Amino acid sequence: MDRRSKGKLEAAGWVVGDTDQFLGLTDAESEFIHMKLGLARELKERRLARGLSQTQLAKMVGSSQSRIAKMEAADPSVSADLLIQALLKLGASRKEVAQAVSAPLAGAR
Repeated sequence: MDRRSKGKLEAAGWVVGDTDQFLGLTDAESEFIHMKLGLARELKERRLARGLSQTQLAKMVGSSQSRIAKMEAADPSVSADLLIQALLKLGASRKEVAQAVSAPLAGAR
């Protein structure tokens, strides 16, 4: 948001902030969410690049299609280690997993 628009909103009595402030997230919580989002995005990109369906990937990792859908959506019920294990089974290296964790997200600060 540009400074002018923000100023107008604040002058009208609105409080302007970001998602982290709205949700009351600590820096650590926000970073963890961004890391999981990066892992989830990488998982989906790798699956699609290999021409696999969610069902096919589920069989590879010993899970269900619905669980893969949750993994790709970075659902809070999915652990980071499950995302990492699935990436490794898709052939990702440790370096590639690290890049996925540290990649900036669109619209992120």
